Amino acid sequence: MAKASKKAPRGRAAPKRAKVAAGELVTLLDFVRYAVSRFVEAKLAFAHGTTDPLAEAAFLVCEALHLHPDQFEFFANASITAAESKVILDLINKRVTTRKPAAYLVNKIYMRGLPFYVDERVIVPRSFIGELLESHFGGDGEVGSLVDDPSAVGRVLDLCTGSGCLAILAAHHFPNAVIDAVDISKGALEVAARNVREHGLDDRITLHRGDLFAPLGDGSYDLIISNPPYVDADGMAALPPECRAEPKLAFDGGPDGLDVVRRILRDAPKHLAPEGGLLCEIGRGRELLDEAFPELPLLWLDTEESEGEVFWIAAADLG
Repeated sequence: MAKASKKAPRGRAAPKRAKVAAGELVTLLDFVRYAVSRFVEAKLAFAHGTTDPLAEAAFLVCEALHLHPDQFEFFANASITAAESKVILDLINKRVTTRKPAAYLVNKIYMRGLPFYVDERVIVPRSFIGELLESHFGGDGEVGSLVDDPSAVGRVLDLCTGSGCLAILAAHHFPNAVIDAVDISKGALEVAARNVREHGLDDRITLHRGDLFAPLGDGSYDLIISNPPYVDADGMAALPPECRAEPKLAFDGGPDGLDVVRRILRDAPKHLAPEGGLLCEIGRGRELLDEAFPELPLLWLDTEESEGEVFWIAAADLG
């Protein structure tokens, strides 16, 4: 997998560790403000669970202090000890000098309020599907719900599971479902196994190593979810250092970004129950996909931070 270089690009001096005198920074807010200034100065990229320097600074400070992000406001004006200060400043410095995603520095990311272990064997989770499971799969007559009753969903498949976060979120949302989760990467499945175990879901989530549907036989599912590789060639060439620290395999979707998506659409009908459906994230490839499959009535779903990057299609419409 690609790793972020510790060498500064030509023409740009490597960031130097800023010196902070004892007592200059006192509270959580002081350290967050300081981190934001360092991150902005270093022109870091933010796309790994946090979308701006303020959110990332708060995340790192909380993790250094073993606080849940929801506790930040309560402790914002609390004083930091000398030992804690050293840990926080070290994390800030590593984020600036290595350009690695913050999640790798603390081996943790939150999705929909749940913590997940991550390291450089997996892409840092930031799929919009977690939000869509809550907003569009509530049942009980909710407007826009794509299922009538979440408790009636019996089998779910998560393709390209990575860290296993979507499979775990699906297990929480569909209380009676058993879930198969597939990835081609041995390292990713090791991370997924840890997350499944830590969330106490070994009895409901089965991990499979293989290429998409290949390890599943003739299994049929009420719901297939997938956040596959979908970055095109131009996007791969322009990835920031933070993304280059992640596994290339998890990004590379071929020349136009749709190589894996096409295969999923081709084979999904063989693995969907008659009343089932496919929920798939493809980034910004909507126009290309609509052009490639004009016969498919793809329903494009929006989230708080995305527009038309995830589609739904019912099994009956896949043919």
